[in-house]
Amino acid sequence: MQSGLYIVGTPIGNLSDMSPRAVDTLRGVDLIAAEDTRVFGKLAAHFGIQTPRVSCHDHNERDVVDDLVDKMIHGAAIATVSDAGMPGISDPGFRLVRAARAAGVPVWVVPGPTAAISALVLTGFPTDRFTFCGFFDPKKVRADNRIRHTIIYYESPNRIMETIATLATVMPERRVAIVREITKIHEEVIIGYPAELINITPPRGEIVIVIDAAPDVRLSDMEISEIVNDVVGGSTKSAAAEIAARAGISKKEAYKRLIQGGDND
Repeated sequence: MQSGLYIVGTPIGNLSDMSPRAVDTLRGVDLIAAEDTRVFGKLAAHFGIQTPRVSCHDHNERDVVDDLVDKMIHGAAIATVSDAGMPGISDPGFRLVRAARAAGVPVWVVPGPTAAISALVLTGFPTDRFTFCGFFDPKKVRADNRIRHTIIYYESPNRIMETIATLATVMPERRVAIVREITKIHEEVIIGYPAELINITPPRGEIVIVIDAAPDVRLSDMEISEIVNDVVGGSTKSAAAEIAARAGISKKEAYKRLIQGGDND
């Protein structure tokens, strides 16, 4: 194979998503820089890939990049893979690609599945503009809320319910999709407002959160009435706050609507 760096996407759950080109590339290069050689070893065994491999992960990437680039300058073909999906997307690989580019080393991509994009298209949320923010950070979420188009996060199942509670406070008017176990047997998409998701059974597995674009048009009286009917049942204060957020009206007006809705009932 031609010397240089090959960025190779690997399956995010279903081994059938491994492309023939990815297999051929990993068999043909001189060396594979893997995020975790043990994890990659399982994939390699399944597809009969016997190429030598070295570790290239978050903790050693800065240390091994120069050596890998030097090998490519002197004629080696090297592939980089993460544990799943595309290298460089919340995974190691970015520094190696940047260093290869800086050294004038040829770089190619062998496309594969990406959890963020797969989750986005599964939701039905707007795809014309979106921002991927990596792993959810509660310290940055208020700033993230200034992004009015679709937002994508990765999240741990151990923190998902805490994250939904945070979204209920910061982004109560925006629908949230919890997309889990993409391409696997238990693939599932759960969509609702944060207030609707806050008491669900905590989902397990690999999770992507997709936030719908923020509403930019004030709702009609009929639509507001539907929200009032949907929300009635909790405490007046919290119900008014949720109505205000979801309908784009003041809390004072939301409280008035809530009282009127109660009277009408």
